[in-house]
Amino acid sequence: MFDSRRIMSFPEPVSSSGSSQWKDNFSQMSPLMASREAVVEASRCLFCFDKPCMLACPARIDVPGFMQQIRSGNLQGSARIILEANILGESCAQLCPAKALCEGACVMHKTGEQPIQIARLQRYAVKDVLDRKIGVLHAGRPNGKWVACIGSGPASLACAAELAKWGYAVSIFDRNELPGGNPTYNIPSYKISASNPLREVEQLRQLGVDFRLNIEVGRDISFAELEEQFDAIFVGIGLGDTSSLELSGEDLRGVHGAKQFVRQTKMGRPHKANVGRRVAVIGAGNTAMGVLVALKRLGAETAHLIYRRSKEEMPAFKHEYEFAKEHGVIFHWEAQPVRILGKNGIVTGLQCARTRPGTPDSRGRREPQLIPNSEFTLDVDMVIGAVGQKPATEFLRAVPGVQLRKDGTIITNEYQTGNEKYFAGGDCAHGAKLVVDAVASGKAAARSLDAWLGNPRGIPEEFGSPASWTPLSAPPQAPEHPAI
Repeated sequence: MFDSRRIMSFPEPVSSSGSSQWKDNFSQMSPLMASREAVVEASRCLFCFDKPCMLACPARIDVPGFMQQIRSGNLQGSARIILEANILGESCAQLCPAKALCEGACVMHKTGEQPIQIARLQRYAVKDVLDRKIGVLHAGRPNGKWVACIGSGPASLACAAELAKWGYAVSIFDRNELPGGNPTYNIPSYKISASNPLREVEQLRQLGVDFRLNIEVGRDISFAELEEQFDAIFVGIGLGDTSSLELSGEDLRGVHGAKQFVRQTKMGRPHKANVGRRVAVIGAGNTAMGVLVALKRLGAETAHLIYRRSKEEMPAFKHEYEFAKEHGVIFHWEAQPVRILGKNGIVTGLQCARTRPGTPDSRGRREPQLIPNSEFTLDVDMVIGAVGQKPATEFLRAVPGVQLRKDGTIITNEYQTGNEKYFAGGDCAHGAKLVVDAVASGKAAARSLDAWLGNPRGIPEEFGSPASWTPLSAPPQAPEHPAI
């Protein structure tokens, strides 16, 4: 039986002691706005009636609304608008590709002016509230219903926040020591430090959300026990480990998965990390670009990216590619790894071959084909695979009544699974997407779950349909190490 005494408080990991010079060299990407700068920038907003910036935000943050609050000097009001729509408002301000979302929809583009710096203003407003430990969200009147969330990543946090505001009791289960999911563990620190999502999590604790950490569902508590104790269950576990490279030599020392590598640098002491002098990263998504930048900042002399398709086909955002290029990354387009070379169990090189587009598949995409006699070898002592993450199918298959697609993600109907008591959202249901997409998914799942339970509190129409994708204690301490 599950022992309720195992409910954990947030731990305080041992912090590392990097030098001040190291910290200066590894500052995060976006500088913070000063108060005067923020007011001036917010005052540029035209407060459009149709709010295209809001419609471009998956979480539907009322951008003109929080701009008006900043302009009038009401930072608490601004933060409340943001956090009501997106409990991870500070994290998303740092992680969202704003130029492709809210800032990309800004009407200033039509006049030839620079768009409003929405992401920086959002971070400015929320950071102030979190810094001063001000609670801006309020729990609803208890409705007698209790919901469990499995996983403590963005989808679960967003789902829990909505439900708590509507009067639900919510318990979040996670096998990890810290909550937050990918932003806490798996995104390089030069983009976001581990402490950011932990600060936001404190808003949830203030709402009464109960965190049960270091507890693995299916091992420490059974699904049957969850079903007996809770009125509904939300599954928001994200994706699993980095996909295998399926290459000879993958078991050599010096070969890592991107997720495991980033987690090690965020939770350990990165200034003492055993980073190779000559490294290769396989893949060309945003994760690959982030790992390459981290490797260069950790001291790698040479960093190679290998991608079997053309530069035009890379899945990474352009700004991620440009940032990696600024760090001196060497790009090998239309090249495919063939085998990892080694000696005495240690990586010594990566053998690759040139590729060319093959016959189009059913989707019209050409599968790369190896060009005969085009092999070349990169002299590297570290190889990192960044070819995507695989779903946690072993866990998901154990969830009673839940059905999976061929790709391993959960089949849902309005976020409800084949077992009517289970709902799902985020990457485990929709595949790899942005953090803000997971937030939107978690919110939508909460609405669907609430409707299934009979809408005990009653949801105003302005919250939207279930299908739309649309006071603080001291924050827990994340590892104090230089941002990579």
